[in-house]
Amino acid sequence: MADWKDKVALVTGGSAGLGFAIAEAFSSQGASVMLAARDDRRLQEAVLRLRRAGHRVAGLATDVTDSEQVQTLVTGTIEEFGRLDVLVNNVGRSTRGNVLDTNPEEFRELMELNFLSVVRCTQAAVPHLLESKGHVVNIGSLASKSVSKFLGAYPASKFAVAAYSQQLRFELNPQGVHVLLVCPGPIAREDAGQRYDQQASDLPESARQPGGGVKLRGMLPEAVAAKILHACKGKRHELILPSKARWLFAISQLWPSLGDQIIRMLRE
Repeated sequence: MADWKDKVALVTGGSAGLGFAIAEAFSSQGASVMLAARDDRRLQEAVLRLRRAGHRVAGLATDVTDSEQVQTLVTGTIEEFGRLDVLVNNVGRSTRGNVLDTNPEEFRELMELNFLSVVRCTQAAVPHLLESKGHVVNIGSLASKSVSKFLGAYPASKFAVAAYSQQLRFELNPQGVHVLLVCPGPIAREDAGQRYDQQASDLPESARQPGGGVKLRGMLPEAVAAKILHACKGKRHELILPSKARWLFAISQLWPSLGDQIIRMLRE
């Protein structure tokens, strides 16, 4: 508990799923947590759940694609808790579709949510993180490193998060701010089997599955959250889950045709 006691974490997309699990993990280790999400009703329900467990938590409804709302969120965190030690950029959405059928407007929409929201929140939070020598945690995806079929604009938006995270490491690490890129596979969720039914109605059945049909078991958000806290403690640069995916990424960089072949095999 000593590592996070009296520290403050801000978690976007914190009302459910992985974001809620990350907020719960930090708060259970003694941190105060500000949750952010667009749906105020779900957000306040999440805040209430954590408060009932004895945690010091607040919530502020925020659209992270709006710069003014993002600044209000960071300012509100400082007003509520007095400091900021961890920013978790967790907001994001996956999609399904053939890339050639994905129009520029759809790319723009996903870049706004999955990538530019990370830029907005980070720039707003960095002055306070420099003061606390804190952490920036960017939630990417396995699709930040290697792609599969039928994911539409999603990989491009997540590759951008990976590149931005590396740039932040070069600029912020020398100033004492730790930057962590998290690249998890599919997160287990109740609606995993029906989530993409409409988007993928004209695609193979496999496209509707988590990960676009790549054979990976959904990870429990609580387990991923625990690994994130551990990675922050060790000031790791990247956390790839499952860790064996590192081999695929290395192969894909050194031998792209073999990497593509392995991905095709994982889908069969």
